[in-house]
This record gives sequence, C-alpha cells and structure tokens, in this order.
Amino acid sequence: MSEKLHALADEAKAAAGDAILATSFAFGELTLTVTRESIVQVVTMLRDKAGFVSIIDICGVDYPEREERFEVVYHLLSPTRNIRVRVKLSTNDSVPVASITGVFPGADWFEREAYDLFGILFSGHPDLRRILTDYGFDGHPLRKDFPTSGFVEVRYDEERKRVVYEPVRLAQEFRTFDYLSPWEGTDYVLPGDEKAKPQ
Repeated sequence: MSEKLHALADEAKAAAGDAILATSFAFGELTLTVTRESIVQVVTMLRDKAGFVSIIDICGVDYPEREERFEVVYHLLSPTRNIRVRVKLSTNDSVPVASITGVFPGADWFEREAYDLFGILFSGHPDLRRILTDYGFDGHPLRKDFPTSGFVEVRYDEERKRVVYEPVRLAQEFRTFDYLSPWEGTDYVLPGDEKAKPQ
C-alpha cells in the first residue's frame, strides 16, 4: 500500500505542481496540503487523472491560535485503485474557499455543513445557508471559542403540541462520569449494591 501511496503522491505533484504545498502519510492514507486558490484545480485533477470519483466528506477543523484558524479537509475515494486521499487547505472566517460543487455535486451538503457549524465561507456555492442549526441561530457551534451556555435549545414538546425554546441545560453528571467503569464514580447507590459484600 505504501508504494501505491508514494506513487500517487508523485503523480499528484507532477500534475498539480506548486498547487501542492506538502504531502504526508498517516493511517494508510495520503494527505495533500494545497493552496486555497487551487482547490478546484487539484480535486479536478484527482477526479480526471487519478480516478478519485467519489467524495466521502468535507469537514472543518478549528485552530483558534492560528492566523488562518480553519483547515478545510476533503476526503476522496478511488474505487478502481482502492485508495483514499485527504486534501486539506487553510483559511480564516473572512476569506472564502472556492466551492467544488462544479466538480463534485455531492459536495453541496458538506460545504453547507462546514459553513453552518464553523462559519467557513465557500464562493460559488449555489445555496450557502444554514443546514443543521435553527432559523436565526447566532454563531457557529463547532468553533472552539463558542460558549457552551447562555443559549437556547429547541425541541418539540409533546404536551404542548408545539416547538418550544428553552435555556440550554448541561447535565453535570456527564462531566464527572468515570469512563473506565460504568459502576463507579456515581453519587447514588445502584439497586442491588446494598447486597454486595466488600472484599
């Protein structure tokens, strides 16, 4: 597999040239770091010349300490080669990334999701609007600096037979839960514990 990945990296660098800033190999996959301006060129080349005809996902990663705080990560699959490739680029919350919906129409949903949850802008997108958060939602919930309290949540109330807005409630027991054992770390006695004899 490693020979195939190295050959693919050389093939991509030869075809895209300076558009590819770096290549790396991790978890049996090739990662291509590209310039923001060349994303459409690179994914078109990967589709047409390397056989990556299926888009798996587009996601965002937030690094608030960086000048360009977001990484946009594209995951592509080549069924004929049986290889996945990861393409990533950096941007911030004011500089848009070119939409790849002209190359992969299925990217529409993923780009809208990245916009909604991170605030990453995509130029040339046919319908860039929120997709997961509520109407009029303020902010982008997957940013690292997004506050976890002071907002409202929306749910359907069966008793009132309508949608209700309530302050966000954070269950404190989940914050101190002992993940190593489901039977320890609780402040209450489970039924049957009174019968157990300490050893």
